[in-house]
Amino acid sequence: MEEVRFYISIFLRRLPYFLIVATAISAVSIIAALTLPPTYEAQMRLIMESPQIPTNLASSTVTTPAQEQLQIVEQRLLTRPVLLDIASKFEVLPDQSEASPDQIVNTLRNQTRIWISAGRNQASLMTVNFQARTGQIAAGVLNEYLTEILKLDVGYRKGRATDTLAFFEQEVDRLSNELDTRAARILAFQKENADSLPSSLQFRQAQQGALQANLEQTDRQIFSLRNQRENLMSIYSSTGQIVGIAQQNLTPTQQQLDQLQTQLNNESVIYSESNPRIRLLRARIEKLEQVVSAEQAASASQAANQTGNSTLDLQLAQIDSQIEALEDQKAGLEDRLAKLTLTIEQTPANTITLAELQRDHDNIQIQYNAAVDRLATASTGERIEVTSQGQRISVLEQPTVPPSPAKPDRLMIAGGGTLFGIAAGLGLVLLLEMLNRTPRRPEDLIKKLEVWPIATIPYVPSKGEVITRRTIWVVVVLAILVGVPAGIWAIHTYYQPLDLIVGRLMDKLEVYW
Repeated sequence: MEEVRFYISIFLRRLPYFLIVATAISAVSIIAALTLPPTYEAQMRLIMESPQIPTNLASSTVTTPAQEQLQIVEQRLLTRPVLLDIASKFEVLPDQSEASPDQIVNTLRNQTRIWISAGRNQASLMTVNFQARTGQIAAGVLNEYLTEILKLDVGYRKGRATDTLAFFEQEVDRLSNELDTRAARILAFQKENADSLPSSLQFRQAQQGALQANLEQTDRQIFSLRNQRENLMSIYSSTGQIVGIAQQNLTPTQQQLDQLQTQLNNESVIYSESNPRIRLLRARIEKLEQVVSAEQAASASQAANQTGNSTLDLQLAQIDSQIEALEDQKAGLEDRLAKLTLTIEQTPANTITLAELQRDHDNIQIQYNAAVDRLATASTGERIEVTSQGQRISVLEQPTVPPSPAKPDRLMIAGGGTLFGIAAGLGLVLLLEMLNRTPRRPEDLIKKLEVWPIATIPYVPSKGEVITRRTIWVVVVLAILVGVPAGIWAIHTYYQPLDLIVGRLMDKLEVYW
């Protein structure tokens, strides 16, 4: 019991300090609770919807994940131009005309709260809150936010889809031009080397074989005619006659013509008319027919007056003309064979060059086909985004005007401030007593001096001292209880409102209720 009385006496002795702290803090909290401006809070909820068309049928080219897209929209929403444009439509700040752009932007960002919730196999949601001094401003700003969010979402997706489509259109045009260039190179090369292309190699090799066979046969015919001429001269020089020679019904040219016609008849059964061997035989037959016609005309004009030596000269002339024709034919065959052999020798190099050109063309063709397929996909994706059939942000809860302010909680501020003031006052009293080491009880003497007193005589004040002390105590208490609140009220009224002081203090401390 003595302990309780002792502590009560100590508290009463320190009561002015307690009252000063508790009264000041309580008065400030009560005045702040009564004077803080109301804050209205509007809210809207958005959801990221899945594509309207199944992706296995047609998919958009914009494949941004839902959470990432919501984050992109959030960052673009809180950019400086957007916030300044919205602030110009609403008086978000009471003294907005005097505020700087940085202050306006910071205020809107601080009064905006955005939460994004997403997870595996869960819908992606976005909740947006805005606090303002009136419900109309809060709802109006949120409606502007909603318009801007939907515009940003549509613009972002349409822009990505349009850029993708434009890219593949340019790619298709570029590859198409490249493909035309490669095709033109191949065509020009084929025109420049038309006689030595690999596609006609077999045909030219067959021609080469036929020409070599014809050349060998022509050499044999020339050799045979020269032997006949030598035999004819030998018989005539030894006998003076041309027996056996004049009695021949067919000349060597006619015999060769008959042989070629027989060969043509035999090979016509095996080969078609377009075969190179058939064409070559017919060409030779036509030339021999012209030679035979010329020989028959010459023989007819000289047959009546030629005898003896004239007949020999005629026979020799016929043989010489045949040899000359065959030599001309041989020269033509050798020329054709040389040109044909040159083209065959050039064919391997042309084959390599043509293969390189064709390979480049095929590679470009593959790229072009892939680009065309992707262009079709990009066109479908762009159409999906233009018609808003892809992934999009939809509104779950429209922003509405809040019927009552969300804060401040005046009762909580006043009550909490009063309790904090009482706790602060008690803390001050406790601190003062802990710092005061003066002995005030016999127990304190024993602890300090380690001496047990025989007796302790308390100080007994006189009646006048008691009245004076109580009067001073009452005056001090009344001064504190009345003066401190009055002083705080005077500061609020004549110097600066406490809500502005608290607001500036909270801005400096970056604390928001």
